Amino acid sequence: MKEFIAFISKETKHIMRDNRTVMVLFGIPIVMMLLFGFAISTEVRNVRIVTVTPVEDMLTRQITEQLQASEYFIVTGSTDSPASAIEMIRNGKADMAVIFKPHMANHRHDGSADIQIMTDGSDPNMSIQHGNYVRQVVAGTMYGQSATASAAETKLLYNPQMKSSYNFVPGIMGMLMLIVCTMMTSVSIVREKERGNMDILLVSPVKPIVIITAKAVPYFVLSTLILTCIIIISHFVLDVPIAGSIFLIALVSFLYIMLALSLGLLISVATQTQVAALLASGMMMLVPTLLLSGMIFPVESMPQILQYVSAVVPARWYISAIRKLMIMGADPSTIVKETCVLLIMTVILLGIALKKFKEHLK
Repeated sequence: MKEFIAFISKETKHIMRDNRTVMVLFGIPIVMMLLFGFAISTEVRNVRIVTVTPVEDMLTRQITEQLQASEYFIVTGSTDSPASAIEMIRNGKADMAVIFKPHMANHRHDGSADIQIMTDGSDPNMSIQHGNYVRQVVAGTMYGQSATASAAETKLLYNPQMKSSYNFVPGIMGMLMLIVCTMMTSVSIVREKERGNMDILLVSPVKPIVIITAKAVPYFVLSTLILTCIIIISHFVLDVPIAGSIFLIALVSFLYIMLALSLGLLISVATQTQVAALLASGMMMLVPTLLLSGMIFPVESMPQILQYVSAVVPARWYISAIRKLMIMGADPSTIVKETCVLLIMTVILLGIALKKFKEHLK
């Protein structure tokens, strides 16, 4: 027990001596949370619209005024030719065009009145979203309460304001905790190799499991503090709700931190230099986490082969569990699959790391 405490004390002192590293470890999550929460947004805001009105009447004026009054759109101009509207979109003067058919007011109640919406299809997801918003505004103006009642039949659960931070925050948590925790521990044993301290460990009577655990404990505490900062910022700064049990969120997060620390220890044992360890834990984990975890792109929309590949990305399962707990407030029974996968991954990674470390001590 004394050896275990001594190893923990040694690793803790080393961490606390390097103030710049500690500041970076806390600074990266805070900056990333604020960046994704405020700067990167998929919400519809300030979409520039040009209207095409062959024959202006009261109804087209009302619709134009409603579009202009909406917080989502800015009417930048009007023309009487669809070709002119297309040219404005091509030149970057507008994002979309709303084309009114002639004499719309005469057909507003017979079901034949219609509009045409032209958007920039280079971003298909946003173009569809912009078009849906325009249709809601137009329907509400043309058909009044009946359109409003019809629109009310479609209810957005868990995120009625359609805030992008609700989607990004669980993803950021999964990405940051995996990369930061892995990078912290990946250099721990490599540092001992570079400094020649591994020879001391070779003749030490302390068991390998004690050495690995003692090295992981300070990083586990530091990771818990980072997780606390992330949750506080997401809830109080980005207004992301915590609909589920904070105890369950913490429990799943602790398991995920242990997985990340185990992966970092494995990388640390397998590499010979701190630069190689940082590259393996940083660059090699960043791209799969961003693209295959469901943080940005839904896993269900990926090709089948990539869905299979994403199954080995730890962040995929953590992000899925946190979304269910934090955003949806789901029951613990809904995250059994994700929890089991994370637990199995942790056991496998920690087992391999321990085995590799024993081999280095021989």
